[in-house]
Amino acid sequence: MAPEFEREKHIAYIQSLDTRHDELEYWLSEHLRLAGVYWGVTALDIMGAKDALPRDEMIKYVKSCQHDNGGFGANPGHDPHILYTLYAVQILFTQDALQEVDANLITKYVLSLQDTATGAVKGDLMGDTFDTRFVYSAMSCLSILGKLSEFDVDKSVNYIDQCKNYDGGYGMVPGAESHAGQIFTCLAALAIANRLDLVDRDLLSWWLCERQLLSGGLNGRPEKLPDVCYSWWVLSSLAILGRLDWIDRDKLREFILEAQDTEMGGVADRKGDMVDVFHTVFGIAGLSLLGFENLEPVNPVYCLRESVVSRLPK
Repeated sequence: MAPEFEREKHIAYIQSLDTRHDELEYWLSEHLRLAGVYWGVTALDIMGAKDALPRDEMIKYVKSCQHDNGGFGANPGHDPHILYTLYAVQILFTQDALQEVDANLITKYVLSLQDTATGAVKGDLMGDTFDTRFVYSAMSCLSILGKLSEFDVDKSVNYIDQCKNYDGGYGMVPGAESHAGQIFTCLAALAIANRLDLVDRDLLSWWLCERQLLSGGLNGRPEKLPDVCYSWWVLSSLAILGRLDWIDRDKLREFILEAQDTEMGGVADRKGDMVDVFHTVFGIAGLSLLGFENLEPVNPVYCLRESVVSRLPK
């Protein structure tokens, strides 16, 4: 029998994350700080505990990560990057605080990252490589801001289509192997663009459901260990495709719950490992997609609470 879902302990774990300044891990993860805020806020929101972190302090911190060019860095003083710009916009959107920032300035930064010839998107202005994660980040960010019409969606859709493989999956760039994380970013971007007609739904759904192992957990590609985070990347993709019933939901639920720290809260990549906020949010989001634990419904395209996404600009 699977353990109980430790809701209150997970809430306490997330609340404790910014109090551990005396721990080496806190300083070694400085480059992930803004991401950690998004992961923690989203997990709390899905658990119905949106107000468990101080809203005003959070908004002040997010704004302190912004640069004059509109982009956001991982922490104050860190260079701006598309991933952290998306995290910042998601946090502010969740907190009903988008009016606190200049949407036009953020849009200008995001648009500067798109290659006008191919539609590919790079991570930053310093020459980060192109990656389908960045295409999704740009489109997700701009759609939340109500600025997607300023982006060359058709070119980016064409770029994503070039990243499709013979197995129905998608890679980081054209010719790269299929990977569940990249598949999510490509499917979600195509969903935002209303171009899921380009996807071979049955072939891709078969590849995704084959990611489930005997333990019930999911992996990101063949011959890899199961990992709780793929409870999001694989499940969200299957949800977008309308194929959530293609896996054993009860076995996956058991795998996620066994990866909990039942004493201190938090979720690890798998049973017996150390917990972290990354696997905590994606384990909880996976349980939400599965319809377990009375969690708030999560949107599979944006990884935000469904009722938050319902406020998106039309």
